[in-house]
Amino acid sequence: MRNFESMAALAAHLAGATGLMRAVEHSALEHCARLVEEAAKEEIGTYQTAIGPFDAWAPLADSTEAAKASAGYPADAPLLATGALRNSIGHEVEGSTAIIGSTDEKMIYHELGTSKMPPRPVMVPALLRNKEKILEILGEATFEGIVAGQIVGSERLKL
Repeated sequence: MRNFESMAALAAHLAGATGLMRAVEHSALEHCARLVEEAAKEEIGTYQTAIGPFDAWAPLADSTEAAKASAGYPADAPLLATGALRNSIGHEVEGSTAIIGSTDEKMIYHELGTSKMPPRPVMVPALLRNKEKILEILGEATFEGIVAGQIVGSERLKL
């Protein structure tokens, strides 16, 4: 913990912390984005429970299971066939923005559903399932950046 002799000393410390706070923000966002990315990847192949406004995933249709079996894909594993969809999930952090998503154009159909298949959302539920951890990471990193003048590493954040 750092002590300041006066309000002027605190103000000077905060004014000089701009560059450090950008680095702290980037580090914290990187940790959060990685956390959500990994959670989203874990959702692929496992029936998900309801969270927030999202219903639990509906079982795969018998015809879908039969088609997956004939192609040699795992049974009872929604959204998992070759692993390409799961592997398409990634993240980028630039400035004060973290983007977590998929490069697979089919992900949107799974997220929102179609007239022939129910939605099986992955991205927002992964975020919601990690909301408390994200708030903890951002809060602790901000506190450490302002008060202690240091970037909190992933080992400290228990990631």
